[in-house]
Amino acid sequence: MNRLPEDCRTMDDVRSEIDHIDRELVGLIAKRTRYIDRAIVIKAKEGLPAYIPERVEEVVANACATARRLGAPEHIIETIWRVMVDLFIAREAPHLAGSAEPTSTRQ
Repeated sequence: MNRLPEDCRTMDDVRSEIDHIDRELVGLIAKRTRYIDRAIVIKAKEGLPAYIPERVEEVVANACATARRLGAPEHIIETIWRVMVDLFIAREAPHLAGSAEPTSTRQ
């Protein structure tokens, strides 16, 4: 595991590395979920809605900037982040003020 792409000689090598990356990504999403769940508690205390447009755009812009810096395809990162943020907003919405607000951030 942890081979560089150019060190992969077979599709099994490539698939093994992708599977490893996918496990890491799922772990990071699980970690992000715990922070979102904590945000629900804090937002509820502060009377904040699930959907805060300015914050959504800041999160997406940060991800796009990171993509540019790392040479990742920005349009893919933006799409993934908008879908992810939409899903997390939907997780928050039933617990918070303004839950009837539209949650789609996709442009």
